[in-house]
Amino acid sequence: MGGAVSAGEDNDDLIDNLKEAQYIRTERVEQAFRAIDRGDYYLEGYRDNAYKDLAWKHGNIHLSAPCIYSEVMEALKLQPGLSFLNLGSGTGYLSTMVGLILGHLHRQRIPRFPAPGLSAELWTLRILQAGQQAGYLIMQCLLHASSSVCTRCPSLSPAQGPFGINHGIELHSDVVEYAKEKLDSFIKNSDSFDKFEFCEPAFVVGNCLQIASDSHQYDRVYCGAGVQKDHEHYMKILLKVGGILVMPIEDQLTQIMRTGQNTWESKNILAVSFAPLVQPSKNDSGKPDSVGLPPCAVRNLQDLARIYIRRTLRNFINDEMQAKGISQRAPPKRKRKRVKQRINTYVFVGNQLIPQPLDSEEDEKMEEDEEGEERERGETQKLEEPPQNLLREKIMRLPLPESLKAYLTYFREK
Repeated sequence: MGGAVSAGEDNDDLIDNLKEAQYIRTERVEQAFRAIDRGDYYLEGYRDNAYKDLAWKHGNIHLSAPCIYSEVMEALKLQPGLSFLNLGSGTGYLSTMVGLILGHLHRQRIPRFPAPGLSAELWTLRILQAGQQAGYLIMQCLLHASSSVCTRCPSLSPAQGPFGINHGIELHSDVVEYAKEKLDSFIKNSDSFDKFEFCEPAFVVGNCLQIASDSHQYDRVYCGAGVQKDHEHYMKILLKVGGILVMPIEDQLTQIMRTGQNTWESKNILAVSFAPLVQPSKNDSGKPDSVGLPPCAVRNLQDLARIYIRRTLRNFINDEMQAKGISQRAPPKRKRKRVKQRINTYVFVGNQLIPQPLDSEEDEKMEEDEEGEERERGETQKLEEPPQNLLREKIMRLPLPESLKAYLTYFREK
C-alpha cells in the first residue's frame, strides 16, 4: 500500500511531498513527522527505500506507507496528555511520533523572569521553582491514582494530569526488541528528543485480541492490521467515551468516535489493504491466554523535577529566540531541483545521423536560477540557524554537579 506521493530524497523531502498531497494537514503532525527520521527505522542496506511512499517488510518487521501513517495521525486528532494504545505497534515508529504530541504540554507553565541573560544564581532559582512545581504535580498524580476513576490503572487526561500515556502491544517478541532498540537510540542520539516533552511509549508482547477484560480504556486507539467485522465491537470497547479509534476494516481505513456508552460515529478515511489480524491461539483449557497491558506507574518526584527543569530551560530558550526574531516553527518548504531538459540535435557524420545534446538558453537560465536559490538559502541558514541543541548547552552551563547534569540530559552524549 502506498505510492500516493512522489519519493523524497530525505525525510524532510518526504514530508514536503505529504504536505503537498494534503496527507499532512496540521502543524502538530508535521512537526512530529519531521522530528523522527523514517530511515532510522529501516535495517541497514534497506534505507534507500525509506523515503518512498511505500510499505516495507522484512521478516516480522513492517512499516506502513508514509501516506497511511500521516492519515492515521491526522484522524486520531492527538492532543497533549491523552492516553494512546497502538495495537500492532511494530517498530515503534508511529508510537514515537505520537509520544512527541502526547507529552508536548504547554498548558502548565513555570513562572518566567522578564529579562533574558539570567545569572547563574537566577538559573538556580528557576531550578528550585521547577522542583517545587514538580512536588505539587506528584501530589496531584497520587491523588488521582487513589481516586475511583480507575482502581487498576489510572489514565491521566488533560483535565486530571499533565502527562500522556503511550502503550503498544505487538505479536512478535523480536519486533518488540527491535522497537525498544530504536526507542533507546532516539532518546540517546536524536536532537529532536530535547525539543519536545516526550511521552515515552511502553511495549508488551502479545496478541491484541487477547487483552485482559479488566484493562482500562484509552482516549485514542489505532490498530495496524485488518480487523474482521466480528472483532469490531471488541475494538470499540477499548475506547473511552469521547475517544477516537482508527482501524482498517473491510478495506477502508475508518475513524470511529465513541459518542456515548453504546453509541459511535464512523467515517471512512481511505481505501487500504492491510494483512488481517492473527487469530489468538488457545491453551490446554481451550481458552486463549489473556495479555496484560503495560502498567501506568505514577512518576516519581525525581523524574517530575527533571521534566519541569527541562521545561523551564526550554521556555527560556524559546523566549530568547523570540527576542532575537528567530522562528521556532518547522523549517520552510524546500524548493525542489528542477530537471534540466536537453534538446537533441542531429548531425551527419559520414553517412550516419547521430543525435547530439545541446543546452538551450532556457536550461542555462534554470542553472543560474538554481545557483541563486542555493546561495540565498545558504545565506539565510547562516543568519537564522541556531545551534542544534540549545537545551543541552543550557544544561551544561548550569552551576550543578556533573552527575546531575548527566541526569538532566538523560545521560545523552551529545
